[in-house]
Amino acid sequence: MTKTMSIRMDRDNYEFLRAVSREERSDLSKAVRDLVTRGRILLAVERYRKGEASLGKAAAVAGLPVGQMMTLLGEFGVRSRIDQEDYRQSLANLTKIW
Repeated sequence: MTKTMSIRMDRDNYEFLRAVSREERSDLSKAVRDLVTRGRILLAVERYRKGEASLGKAAAVAGLPVGQMMTLLGEFGVRSRIDQEDYRQSLANLTKIW
C-alpha cells in the first residue's frame, strides 16, 4: 500500500532533488523514493560494517533478500564477518531442513 507524506526541507536540498529529478527525467516524488531506497542500502551497509547489525538485520534495513545483501556488501568491499565455523554450522542446519 502506498502512503503519501508531506515534508519540509531547506532550499538547497529542494533544488538538489529538483536537479536529480530533471537529470533522471522523472518526477520529484520518484527522485525522493529513489534516494530513500539508496539511503536504506547505505545505512544497512554501514551498520553491518560497524558490527551494529547482523547480515539478516542489514538485509531487513535495506529491504533486500539476504543473498542480494551479501552481493551488495561485496560490491561495497565489506568483508563478511561469518567465520568458517559459522559457515559449517549453517550448512549443517540446511542439510537438516532439506
